[in-house]
Amino acid sequence: MQANMNVIFMGTPEFAVPTLQKLHQSGHDIVLVVTQPDKPFGRGKKLKKSEVKETAEQLGLKIFQPDRIKKQENIDVLKSYNPDVIVVVAYGQILSKEILTMPKYGCINVHASLLPELRGAAPLNWAIINGEVKTGITTMQMDVGLDTGDMLLKTEVEIDENMNAGELHDILMHKGADLLLETLDKLEKSQLSPQKQDDSLSNYAPMFNNENRRINWSLSAKNIHDLIRGLSPWPSAYFTLGEKTVKVYKSSYINNNDDSDYEPGYIIKASNEGIFVKAGDGIVILKEIQTPGKKKMSVGAYLRGNEFPEKIVLPF
Repeated sequence: MQANMNVIFMGTPEFAVPTLQKLHQSGHDIVLVVTQPDKPFGRGKKLKKSEVKETAEQLGLKIFQPDRIKKQENIDVLKSYNPDVIVVVAYGQILSKEILTMPKYGCINVHASLLPELRGAAPLNWAIINGEVKTGITTMQMDVGLDTGDMLLKTEVEIDENMNAGELHDILMHKGADLLLETLDKLEKSQLSPQKQDDSLSNYAPMFNNENRRINWSLSAKNIHDLIRGLSPWPSAYFTLGEKTVKVYKSSYINNNDDSDYEPGYIIKASNEGIFVKAGDGIVILKEIQTPGKKKMSVGAYLRGNEFPEKIVLPF
């Protein structure tokens, strides 16, 4: 029987929680949980704990929240726990070479894509935005590059054409927990064959900003639908209507080439079925929206108390 490992766990958001929970249940000794410092949140700027911190407190685990993990004094704290392995799941800070080489088995990362594709901050969102039909989880031996380390194990997940980022997130976070436990088991038994990544096959999954969240109506209807679901429920795709920013959470589309009289962004109609907008190719039907000062709601519900303009062209 294998001896349990001394594990330092590094993670911050909800995505990392199932891995922490299953690691704790597995019997491995989690000697320290490292997570980002509490952050001001909401109008009152009250400090909010990370989801990983909340879980670690419930499990009675020691918690460490350095502002910069690369500081020598913080590295010395990690060393004092003599970890066999450091498990990293969406921690949010870059690790130095000294940390990466500290544990006997190195640092193992749970990454939400089938590497080498989609390295970077938001891989599961971009898998949907790019119209991929499958993605998955890769466990990786971390090195000093951005998601460039040797691949250990993978598991695949199919992406339905109407699945949104929230739904995919919830599937992948549990798949990641299971794959991490399998990875540690095989690591102890010397049953892993690390594989180098082919850098030529990689692409980048960047953070989101006002530019890459904005709907470009000249794209195909399918591309716009993929953007909307890839950003739902957070941070959300949007368009502008006069001075208003309208967020979009749900859509469908029609591949209709009999609408060439309309230019991209033209609102054909707004009804209980949705807001029909001409795209570069086809029609996008906006199903769920949020306007400033209001809750997210179906277009049908919105139209019961509000008007939405028709026969105008939305900017992009």
